[in-house]
Amino acid sequence: MAPTTTNTTNETISRSINISTLTPNLMISIFGLVGLTGNAIVFWLLGFRLRRNAFTVYILNLALADFLFLLCHIISIPMFLLKFFSRNSMFLRCFYTFMVVLYVTGLSILSAISTERCLSVLCPIWYHCHRPEHTSTVMCAAIWVLSMLVCIQNRYFCSLLDTKYVNVYGCLVSSYFNAAYLMILLVVLCLSSLALLARLFCGAGRMKLTRLYVTIMLTILVFLLCGLPFGLYWFLLNRINYVFTISELKLYQATRVLTAINSCANPIIYFFVGSFRHRLKHQTLKMVLQRALQDTPETTENMVEMSSNKEEP
Repeated sequence: MAPTTTNTTNETISRSINISTLTPNLMISIFGLVGLTGNAIVFWLLGFRLRRNAFTVYILNLALADFLFLLCHIISIPMFLLKFFSRNSMFLRCFYTFMVVLYVTGLSILSAISTERCLSVLCPIWYHCHRPEHTSTVMCAAIWVLSMLVCIQNRYFCSLLDTKYVNVYGCLVSSYFNAAYLMILLVVLCLSSLALLARLFCGAGRMKLTRLYVTIMLTILVFLLCGLPFGLYWFLLNRINYVFTISELKLYQATRVLTAINSCANPIIYFFVGSFRHRLKHQTLKMVLQRALQDTPETTENMVEMSSNKEEP
C-alpha cells in the first residue's frame, strides 16, 4: 500500500503544480503582450517624436526597463514549463539575474523621478537655476550601472558557481546589502511621494495639480501594490527559506503575475491621464502622451495650444 500512497501523493502534487503554473503563465503572456506593445509605443514616441525634458528621460528609461522585463517574462515561460535548462544551469542563473537587474532599475528610476519632482516643488529656485542640464541622463546611466553591479555581485557570491563552492559568508553579506539597498530605495520613494502629496494638498501655499503629478502618483501607487511584492519575495523571503515548497511556488507565481501587471500598467496610466476630459476622436498617441506628461495646470490657453499642435507633422 505504501507505493500506492506515494504515487497518489506525487500525482496530487504534480497536478497542483501544473494548475499553479499554467494559469499564472497564461496571465503573464496576456499582460506581457499588451505591455510590450504599450511600452514600445511609449519608447518610440519619447525617443523619436517628442522633445525630451528632465522627466521624459526618466520615463523613456522606465519604458525600456519595463519592455525588457516583460520580454524576459515571456521568454521564461517556455523555459520554465518545458524545462529547457536545469535549475542550476549557468544560463538560467544569468537570465534571472538580468531580470532582477531590470526590476531594481525600474524601482531606482521611480525613486529618482519622485525625488527630483519633490526637489522641483520644495526648492523651485535652486532646481530651475542651479540644476545641471544633463542630470537626468547621468542619473539614468548611473542607475543602470549600479543596478547591474548590485545584482551581479549578489549572484557571484551566492550561486554563480556550483552550490558546493558558494561563499556562505559573502552570500550572507551580499544578501543583507541588497535587502538594505532595496529598503533605502523604497524609503526614498515613499518619503518623497508623501512630501509631494503634502505639498499638493496641505498648507497655505498648495501647488496646483497637474497631469504630470497624477501620472507620477498613479505609477508609484501601482508599483507599491503590484511591483513591490516581487522585491520583498526575492530579497527577503527567498533568502530566509531555501526549500522550494508548493506554497512558495504559488507565492512566487503570484509575484510574477503582479510584476507583469505593474510593467503593463504604466503605458495604460499614461493613456488614461492624457486622454482624461478629452475626446479621443481627433487625438493621436503623441498628443495623449504629451498631455500625460504636461507639467502646467490646464487653462484655456493650454487647451488651445494643445489643439494647435495637432496640425504639426
